[in-house]
Amino acid sequence: MLDVFLNYLSRSTFITIFVLTWLSIYFVITLTILISRYLIINSWINNEKKALDILLLGGRISNFPSVLKKYVIGAISQEKINVCLSISEKNSTIGLTWLSIVASTSPFIGLFGTVISILDTFAKMGGGNAGISVIAPAISEALVATGAGIFVAIPAYTFHLLIKRKSYEVMSIIKRSSDLILLNSKS
Repeated sequence: MLDVFLNYLSRSTFITIFVLTWLSIYFVITLTILISRYLIINSWINNEKKALDILLLGGRISNFPSVLKKYVIGAISQEKINVCLSISEKNSTIGLTWLSIVASTSPFIGLFGTVISILDTFAKMGGGNAGISVIAPAISEALVATGAGIFVAIPAYTFHLLIKRKSYEVMSIIKRSSDLILLNSKS
């Protein structure tokens, strides 16, 4: 397998290698965002659930592990809660822009690599009599870049949706907690 890969790289153009390197970096970024954000948001969800349970049982605001804790010191107001919700939403969606960029651009980057490789193949053929037995393997190798682009785009889009859903979950819990805090502060 390594021999096939090294053989492919030795025949590839600079553009193809550049495209595959770019897509590899995209893939690493995608996995890094997924792992870090997923772990952080899951931990955050657990803390917010505990806080909501404490609030539902009549606990005090100062006794729960929530992001709301630092915003409800002193007088509780809708404006302070709204600021907290806005900051929490921003923090919960970190990384989504990069996942969107990777998901939307990687197929085009792969396609660019394929087009350049095909152009290079036809340029090398010149005016000679090259049959399908010469053209087919070169075109097949050129399509690797498109496949790589799609290979990177699918997980990036999937991870984008997973993180977006987790963000929605944490924001939903925080919103419920803030509603309880405001309700308790009025009574």
